[in-house]
Amino acid sequence: MSDQEEAERIEAGRLLFAGPIDFERGVPSMEFLPEAGVPEIAFAGRSNVGKSSLINALTGRLKLARASTEPGRTRDLNFFRVGDVLRLVDLPGYGYAKAPKNEIGRWTTLTRDYLRGRTSLKRVILLIDGRHGLKPDDKDVMDALDKAAVTYQLVLTKADKVKPTEIAATAQATAAAIAKRPAAHPEIIATSAETGLGIELLRAEIAALA
Repeated sequence: MSDQEEAERIEAGRLLFAGPIDFERGVPSMEFLPEAGVPEIAFAGRSNVGKSSLINALTGRLKLARASTEPGRTRDLNFFRVGDVLRLVDLPGYGYAKAPKNEIGRWTTLTRDYLRGRTSLKRVILLIDGRHGLKPDDKDVMDALDKAAVTYQLVLTKADKVKPTEIAATAQATAAAIAKRPAAHPEIIATSAETGLGIELLRAEIAALA
């Protein structure tokens, strides 16, 4: 890709997220899903990986998605409307969560059903903690997405918490781990919601799908 093409992609991402963005609805069960239409980009990851913080950084809104230090606070599918062209979907975290087992079971089933059957879902942004790399739970989710033929892209979060050489090594190891996975998008983006690292690149990727 030429420098000009890359600059145009970056600008398209900036313009997309500079427009109106609003919380649309929280979905506690499948019958409350909004009508499929515009493309949807879903954000998945372990509890406390930084999904809400990343969505806020992408959109430039400090409190669009409610961030928490307590694992398991996101318990519905939260839909955000980006103008008339796109939806962002904040999925409940997987792995450890401070919640009753029946509640964890409900949102796990809800997430699985959404990922498996949503025709307007264009890509899952699968967040991986840049301090730790891939965990067994992440690999289980990738197995499920590969089986469902849902395209996903890995994004490393909290890259500001480790040295640049360490995040580069984690990105390289992660790329090697997904090289033969059929539904994995090959490009891995390291991000920081605190410093803005990688945010414009992720905006550009999402804008291309819109």
